[in-house]
Amino acid sequence: MRGFFDFTLETSEDKLVFDGGIYNFEELKRELTGRGIFIVKGDVPEICLKGYREYGEDFFKKINGTFALALWDGKERKAILCRDKIGVKPLYYTLFKNKIFFGSTIQDVLENSGIEAVVTTEGLCEIFALGPAKSRTADIFQGISEVIPAQYVVFQEGKLQKRIYWKLESFKHKDSFPETVEKTAWLLKDAVKRQMQANTPVSTFLSGGIDSSLVTAICAKELKRQGQQLDTFSFDFEGNRKYFKANAFQPSQDRPWVEKMVQYAGTKHRYLECDNDDLVAYLYKAVDAADLPCMADVEGSMLYFCEQTVKERKVVLTGEGADEIFGGYPWFYKEESFARRAFPWSFDMKTRQTLLLDEWIERLPMEEYAREAYEKTIADTPVLEGEKGREKRRREIAYLNLKWFMATLLDRMDRTSRYCNLDARVPFADERIVQYLWNVPWDMKYKNHTVKGLLRFAGEGLLPKEILWRKKSPYPKTYNPFYEKMLGEELKGVLARQDAPVKQFLDAEKVKRFLSSPSDYGKPWYGQLMAGPQMLAYMLQVNYWLEKYKIKIKE
Repeated sequence: MRGFFDFTLETSEDKLVFDGGIYNFEELKRELTGRGIFIVKGDVPEICLKGYREYGEDFFKKINGTFALALWDGKERKAILCRDKIGVKPLYYTLFKNKIFFGSTIQDVLENSGIEAVVTTEGLCEIFALGPAKSRTADIFQGISEVIPAQYVVFQEGKLQKRIYWKLESFKHKDSFPETVEKTAWLLKDAVKRQMQANTPVSTFLSGGIDSSLVTAICAKELKRQGQQLDTFSFDFEGNRKYFKANAFQPSQDRPWVEKMVQYAGTKHRYLECDNDDLVAYLYKAVDAADLPCMADVEGSMLYFCEQTVKERKVVLTGEGADEIFGGYPWFYKEESFARRAFPWSFDMKTRQTLLLDEWIERLPMEEYAREAYEKTIADTPVLEGEKGREKRRREIAYLNLKWFMATLLDRMDRTSRYCNLDARVPFADERIVQYLWNVPWDMKYKNHTVKGLLRFAGEGLLPKEILWRKKSPYPKTYNPFYEKMLGEELKGVLARQDAPVKQFLDAEKVKRFLSSPSDYGKPWYGQLMAGPQMLAYMLQVNYWLEKYKIKIKE
């Protein structure tokens, strides 16, 4: 999605540019018809434009889907940019020469507007202090802004207004545990079935964990009812069966669990594997997809797997979002997360500064920047009136996860799939699920002191017991020691170049010491997966990003 509205040339005709999907499309169509509105084509642009004419900006609240849209209101002579409630689909914009340029990617806006790629101190703090997360309200590229989730932006008569049309509401949960289990199961089944609507066969990503397995089971059952077989895909890395070592973050490999689930659901399955050469090459393609340094090989490998998947299927449903909504990460229940006043997945700034020149550590207010971003999110948390102590803190941690960690993973899923024209859908991120689970008490989510206990109870009857109660294991990464060596050689090669832009930030001696020190795969500096090798990979991405976009640094 890309385009622009020229305020001096646009006519009185309404226009719409749309990206994404509306999952209650038929419901909206019936509602408009019931109000006497004549539907001609019955396509998304017509429903959106006629819905907007009927309800105004309140129409955005009615959409259940993942979308970004740009609308020109010919009567009012105003431009509106709007993004879905959870922020699955991206939308960027800039105002330049009496035009509003917009796009699904930063690259769209840069190319369309012709503005320079300039990064300020604020942008550098986003990259080095928060990355691969980003705060959304900050402009990493000077002058290019992001429409945040559940927001629409109005441009009229030279003025810009930002409005929130939906937000989480906090109230006392009144359902019993059996009622909560029943409603959770219904919401998930309904979200999956809605997102299965497509004009081409759907497939699922399957890791053998509870999240993707539930989505797979629901899809497989629905397709079997229609006399069809579900296609599934799983991922692994060259050498992992030889080099994998269990740790607190990844207690087991996925393949044995995938095999159990494939047999149970009766799917047509493909095992996809990424080797070291592709893993390094896709570090750079991932930057092309994201327009930013991102989750290193965790993102590059996802792009590789999406490219392999789209050769056979154009639509895929994933389990993304379940951990953030149901409390699947250690920081939801570990004591240290409650005590630390910092992002629980990225609290140690010293690790992030390991390779930086001392002068940049002094010049960039990294700790202050991260602390301010954290505190602002805490202040914005919609706490329940009268809530305090431990329960208030739980809600704060949940909000941090929704606004930051889930946003980063949804970004990864969208950018990597979009880049290769794969339509990836995320039923757990349905706003009805997010809103309902927001108010479910922790003792229900953590039923019987079990991580994601509520989701496991909701999945009874859908999955084999061993899958249903499998201990959580995150997205796989490579444990092949040759990959880290390849990264080291790649970074040495970059630093040997006189014109490498990342040299202005990296201390060559620190890099040398880092490369000669023992690997530590168990202590991530971001999330659960990004440890030593990913630090090297991230810096390679930073260099490629600076180079590709010809970025000018403005302090």
